[in-house]
Amino acid sequence: MNRKPLSLLALLILAGLILAMGARPVPAGAFDATYHDLRVVRVSFTDRATVDQIAAWTEPWEVNYSKGYLIITVNQAQYNSLLAEGYQVEVDNTLTTELYRPRAPLPGQVDGIPGYPCYRTVEETFQTAQDIVTNHPTLASIIDAGDSWEKVTPGGNAGYDMLVLRLTNSAIAGPKPILFITSSIHAREYTPAELATRFAEYLINNYGSDADATWLLDYHEVHLMLHANPDGRKQAETGLSWRKNTNENYCGVTSTSRGADLNRNFEFQWGCCGGSSGSQCSDTYRGPSPASEPEVQAIQAYNRAIFPDQRGPNLTDPAPVDATGVYMDIHSYSELVLWPWGFTSTPAPNATALTTLGRKFAYFNGYTPEQAIGLYPTDGTTDDFVYGDLGVPGYTFELGTDFFQDCSTFENSILPDNMPSLVYAAKVARTPYMTPAGPDALNLAFDNAAVPPGTLVNLTATLNDTRYNNSNGSEPTQNIAAGEYYIDTPPWAAGTPGTMNPADGSFNSSVEGATASLDTTGLPSGKHIVFVRGQDAAGNWGAVSAAFLYIIDPNVAPILEGFVRDADTNAPLAATVNLGDQFQTTTNPVTGYYQIQVISGTYDITATAADHAPQTVSNVTLSDFQTLQQDFDLQPVCTAFFDDVESGNAGWTAQSPWAITTEAAHSPTHAWTDSPGGNYANNRNVALTSPILDLSDYDEVFLNYWQICDTESGYDYCRVEVSTNGTTWIEMAAYDGPGNQWEEVNLALPALANQPQARLRFRFTSDVSVTADGWHLDDVRLFGPGSACSQAIAPTANFTSNSPIPAGDPVNFTNLSVGTDLTFEWNFGDGSPISTLTNPSHVYATPMTYTVTLTATNSLGSDAFSDQVVVTETGVAPTAFFTPSATQVNVGEAVSFSNGSTGSNLTFAWDFGDGSPASSDTNPSHTFALPGTYLVTLTASNGLGSDSYSVEIHVSQPLYLYLPFITLPQ
Repeated sequence: MNRKPLSLLALLILAGLILAMGARPVPAGAFDATYHDLRVVRVSFTDRATVDQIAAWTEPWEVNYSKGYLIITVNQAQYNSLLAEGYQVEVDNTLTTELYRPRAPLPGQVDGIPGYPCYRTVEETFQTAQDIVTNHPTLASIIDAGDSWEKVTPGGNAGYDMLVLRLTNSAIAGPKPILFITSSIHAREYTPAELATRFAEYLINNYGSDADATWLLDYHEVHLMLHANPDGRKQAETGLSWRKNTNENYCGVTSTSRGADLNRNFEFQWGCCGGSSGSQCSDTYRGPSPASEPEVQAIQAYNRAIFPDQRGPNLTDPAPVDATGVYMDIHSYSELVLWPWGFTSTPAPNATALTTLGRKFAYFNGYTPEQAIGLYPTDGTTDDFVYGDLGVPGYTFELGTDFFQDCSTFENSILPDNMPSLVYAAKVARTPYMTPAGPDALNLAFDNAAVPPGTLVNLTATLNDTRYNNSNGSEPTQNIAAGEYYIDTPPWAAGTPGTMNPADGSFNSSVEGATASLDTTGLPSGKHIVFVRGQDAAGNWGAVSAAFLYIIDPNVAPILEGFVRDADTNAPLAATVNLGDQFQTTTNPVTGYYQIQVISGTYDITATAADHAPQTVSNVTLSDFQTLQQDFDLQPVCTAFFDDVESGNAGWTAQSPWAITTEAAHSPTHAWTDSPGGNYANNRNVALTSPILDLSDYDEVFLNYWQICDTESGYDYCRVEVSTNGTTWIEMAAYDGPGNQWEEVNLALPALANQPQARLRFRFTSDVSVTADGWHLDDVRLFGPGSACSQAIAPTANFTSNSPIPAGDPVNFTNLSVGTDLTFEWNFGDGSPISTLTNPSHVYATPMTYTVTLTATNSLGSDAFSDQVVVTETGVAPTAFFTPSATQVNVGEAVSFSNGSTGSNLTFAWDFGDGSPASSDTNPSHTFALPGTYLVTLTASNGLGSDSYSVEIHVSQPLYLYLPFITLPQ
């Protein structure tokens, strides 16, 4: 973390530095805090100068200027001293309790940090990186950038390599622009390392299926130092609030305050400006000399190895506008996006471009964008070093609202909010001081993404020049001026641009729809990538986005087909079948049948249907010329509990002031709210708890509801919790921030599956100041699949087959019967034994037509269905062909026909097109009596079918010369 850590001993110094209080100075290092004598407290302040002075000695967990307090930890002596000095100090019991919460695995937890299964340990993180390299050797490699302090120090723990996971398609030559990310350089910050690891998994797992992930690895490089402080992280995994590395040369060998703050130890402006501490036990201890720590040496050397030096030696020297590369250091917490400088309020030489990219990042995650000194001075930090030393734009992200962030907040907010920021950082790494000023290309779509060659395809996109976070200043925007697309070769590789046209006729606003018609003539079969970018009126080209276009040869490409049916009743379903993100089709709702032609490859195939749980079949390989049948049996889902809040209290336990009102409602007029009549109060902790629900027969449980959650962001929360005993509660999601629109929420609740005493709770919490409208809830539904959804249905028998088929080949029967718990009897009509299989196959020896009867039976009765099966002769199906002796003849001249048809046991029928009787000869001859053009057709037939072939014969009347008899005079 770059802004929120705390010092465990410097509170006496803090007390002396709060000038507005008039307290006497307290010597540095007066107390050496021990972990088990800590309290989390809020200390009030009145001015910015106080915060700056405090930050020189300790780093608070949080600084809240609007409310005028710091959050820090103190030991008993420090706490008593602060009170004695007259400071306003309030113990935060919630944070103190969390600080001491035992770090024990959750029930059934076998992986991850104890109590936090969403966060991998150091070893698990490095194993994930190694697994990525093992499984994707062309896309990933591991680089050893150096060693941790424990590894270079003999006699203690083994320590760790400072590993970097490098992601790029090595089959495509460089040089390539680089995004370098370091994470969790402060050990107790759980979220950063996991976010970076998930980013790596996202890029790897979506390569080849997501066009943006694909081109990013083809043309760019992403370098991830997943753990920048692995020694310290092992301490923090035990629950210690450990920030620094574990260097035992500072503050005592066994002190929990030992080590150096790695994010104050970098060479650039080290210890320059009151932004770090010279006290060894301080959380912001900068070390005895610049880059004294091996971890920092490794990070500095790695940056210098991968990035060119693009900035002059003076503080006022800017990097060139076309400088390349992006560096990000990910921390927690505070919900901030920060950029240089942190040691002075003077803007950096490239401040305009740094601000633009910072506001772009903050657009995605909703964090506050500001220069790094915005909270208080810092020196010797990562982002200042990379920018100051190399001219590469350096950024710090402060994730979330806690060091030990709960998993539900990480999974539901931090991860989805920040992943687009990381993707964007990778996109703009080629020209980070230029590209962010341009418009984003969004919503790329084709009217048909899979077409035969030569088809015209319509491409649409949205070009948007407004996507910046303007909560801290306003970013200039311009009208859209142009749009371009490129097929297979991007603009930086000298691709050929195609023009995109304004959808409404003119580019005259900052958000525009754009269209183009793509001619696929000449494109080979397979997958093609289409790049799109937009330009604004200031001449700024924005980041590229891409989509896949598939050219399919219908004679070669594989076919996927099958049925989607209800797992209980076998009834056909109106369903959607997706092959990853690339292909989609729908079933015939009457039969449940689907068919789609795709390019060869390996897919995860998912079927979804209304009121049914989706089903996915993974790693299905489809090859050219193949037809594969993949059926889906979807489990029906049913509602276990529903409350539209229109009929009063449906059994909820409502802590005051929760109430039903008509202040806001999703449908139609009533909803629950935590604060009827106005804004919620401070220090609120009130719950709305469902009645006990018997979910014993639900194998999965899902929650759907609608909400307006309007709170002070980062401080007051709308929390969704579940319990299986009414005593122990598990938080499934937490929401915060401004809101005035109804939003739909869908959550999986695996903890409630098959639980007989399940409960759902909506709990609202607020802190000591600043309020808002609060929480409105409506249309709450719990549902899922399981035996609770099964209802007995009488049988209706039905089937299809692959008839007609030659004798000796298997006839495959597809059972389309509907009903629950069915048994079957098949009578194949040839005297063979009855079959009780669901989808049998049967071989007929004799060509003929058979009547097959299926009887479906359950406890409610039986039903029979019969259909004919045509069994043809064994042999080769006919292919008709012939050659006439001539195609242009005179009346009266005979034409002979040479029969070239193929097939077994053929019979022939010749139609000469002149009304004469048909011939059954193999090689007939025919004379046409009148002039004209005649279509001669040969039909060849056998037990496997018929085939016809035709040729035109042109018949002419011959010319005769008449010479009359003349008698000449003698």
